[in-house]
Amino acid sequence: MLAGAAVAVGGVGATLALIDLSSPLRGPFVLFFLLAAPAAAGWAALRGLSPWGRIVASASGAVAVNLLVAQAMLALHVWSVRGGVVAVTLFSSLTLLLVLLRRARRRTTARRRTS
Repeated sequence: MLAGAAVAVGGVGATLALIDLSSPLRGPFVLFFLLAAPAAAGWAALRGLSPWGRIVASASGAVAVNLLVAQAMLALHVWSVRGGVVAVTLFSSLTLLLVLLRRARRRTTARRRTS
């Protein structure tokens, strides 16, 4: 239930940023999304670590992703809030997709070995 609430808050934050709606909740929700999306992707990718190690690594990875996106956008003179949200979303989605594909590939190879 807590994970569902986090996804809803993150989704609302991303939506508020993308449609440029002026709301007092926009800032906190967008900040939550920008930290939670890469952290969730990092959490999924770091399956072999202990829970505390995963928390620390995924949180620091989320901060690093946000800093790298901001630095790249500033260096290229294309900074915008919408662009940052889109870039972080794409990076997080691609990371999660690669993790899911890797897990599916491991399952199919394990099934072939047992057959």
